[in-house]
Amino acid sequence: MFFADRADHGPLQDGLAPEARIIAAIGFVGVVAFTPPRWAAAFAVYTLVVVGAVGALGVSPTAILRRLTVLGPFLVLALLLPVIGTGDRMSVLGVALSVDGLWSGWGIAAKGTIGTVISAALAGTTPTARILLGLQRLRVPALMITIAALMIRYVGLIGDDMARMRTAMIMRGHDPRWIWQLRPLARSAGASFVRSFERGERVHAAMLARGFTGSMPELGDRRAGWRDWFLASIGPMLAAAGLAIGWYVEAWS
Repeated sequence: MFFADRADHGPLQDGLAPEARIIAAIGFVGVVAFTPPRWAAAFAVYTLVVVGAVGALGVSPTAILRRLTVLGPFLVLALLLPVIGTGDRMSVLGVALSVDGLWSGWGIAAKGTIGTVISAALAGTTPTARILLGLQRLRVPALMITIAALMIRYVGLIGDDMARMRTAMIMRGHDPRWIWQLRPLARSAGASFVRSFERGERVHAAMLARGFTGSMPELGDRRAGWRDWFLASIGPMLAAAGLAIGWYVEAWS
């Protein structure tokens, strides 16, 4: 749960090894994912833990909110479920809503938000290279790591290509803004795809010429020790405690 890189976080002054950070995040989110939506007490504990961790790590609220925008489609689904759901219904502001749909929508929104905040905290405090290194040490297939590394490196280049092509179109008097003007954009995207494919072939040939064997070389970063695994287990253990509290409250309510 704790993946600070900076030296001002007390006992984490050296930072955790990347593989420990990844396991901590996966463990916490895994417990949250398996929590029944009706166990509201458990989600209250999760929220307190996440807020405390984000505050301790010093993650920018702006960065968290920016990453939460990916939840848009899921939140729309969460809002629709009470309307289209079946089973018992209750009246809310004069609208008959499905009780099961309300709980399901709440579960989607709560779990999605917690998972996104955790991933944002991990990405915001751990350089991408270290995340890939952690995945490599966790025995993720080398091909997947290579694809991810190259994708991260070249997505920015492709975006820059598209931006330059759009600027060139505007300079030539064409600024498509409506759906019936999408043909030039489609052609530009096709041309960018072809150039990207050709660039990929050239990069691959250059990598092979320099002795690339199919996996990225491991960086000179220390491996996780018992201290790393102990600190990394705190988050999942707190989540498990929250799950137990939720079960207890639900059982005795």
